Amino acid sequence: MLSVLIPVYNYDITNLLQVLHKQCINAGIPFEIVVIDDKSDTFYVEKNKTVAAQLNFKFIKNEVNLGRTQSRKLLAQAALYDKLLFLDADVLPVTNDFIATYIKVINKAAVILGGIAYKTEPKEPNTVLRLKYGIEREAKSAQIRSLNPYGNILSANLLIDKHVFLENNFSGETNLYGLDIYFAYNLYIKQVTTLHINNPVYHIGLESNEIFFQKSLNAVKSRKDILLRKKGIENINSLLKHYKKLKKYRLTTLVAFGFKIVEPILKRKILNSNPNLFYLDLYRLGYICSLKN
Repeated sequence: MLSVLIPVYNYDITNLLQVLHKQCINAGIPFEIVVIDDKSDTFYVEKNKTVAAQLNFKFIKNEVNLGRTQSRKLLAQAALYDKLLFLDADVLPVTNDFIATYIKVINKAAVILGGIAYKTEPKEPNTVLRLKYGIEREAKSAQIRSLNPYGNILSANLLIDKHVFLENNFSGETNLYGLDIYFAYNLYIKQVTTLHINNPVYHIGLESNEIFFQKSLNAVKSRKDILLRKKGIENINSLLKHYKKLKKYRLTTLVAFGFKIVEPILKRKILNSNPNLFYLDLYRLGYICSLKN
C-alpha cells in the first residue's frame, strides 16, 4: 500500500526510521521503507545502513552525489507501491498517528501534504535565520495552505501517487536548489488534485545562517533560469511575480543598481541575531534583478 521514501546525506536517521517502523506496524498496512544515501561520509552510511538492516528496510547507496531531486527519482522508480510518502532525512513526525492520519485520506487526492512544524526552543544563534524563516513562511495550517494549494508545496512531507511524481518531477540531471517550485508549477498547470491536511513533521536539521542564505540565493538563480518564462508562474511564486512586474515597467536595471549599493547593509540585517525576513525578500529581489538573463 505505502512506500515511505527517504533521501539522506550526512544525517543520522536512526530515530526517524524507528518511529516510522513503529507507526507503520501499528497502522496495520502493507508497507516498505526505502532509504537512499547520496554519497554520505562513511560514518553516516554505516550507521544508517545498520539501522535499516535491523528493521528490514531497503538501503540504496549512490556512488556519486546526485542531489535530492535525482535521489527522489531513483527512490520512486525503486518503490514497490503506488502511494509514495516522501520525507526528508531531518524531520520527525509530530504525532504518534502520523502514518495512520495519512492512511485515512490516502485516496482523496493525488497529492497530499501534511505540513511542516518547528520547535521554537532552544534558539541557536547560528541557525536563527532558518528557524525564523521556517516559522514565519513554512509552518502554516492546512486552512492557510489551501488558499494557495500549489504555492505551498513542500516536498519534505509529501504523499503522492507514483505516476504523478514521476511525470512531474524535474527531469534534468543538474543538482539545483529550489526545485520544489518547478514541481509545484507542473502540478498547477495540470491542476493535479491536491489536498492539504494538518499532519506535520518537525523540521529539526536546521542549516546555519550562512548556508541557508547561500542556498536561498542559489534557489533564486534556479527559478530565474528554469521558471521565469513559464506561463502563470507568478500565481504560485511571489518572487517571480514581483520580478515580472519590475521587468514589465523596465525597472530591473534601476533595482539592480540600487541593490549593488545597499547589498552590504541588507546582508548585515539578514545575518544577525535577530534577522528580518523583509530584508531577505528585498535582497532576493535585488539579487534576481542583478542576474544576467
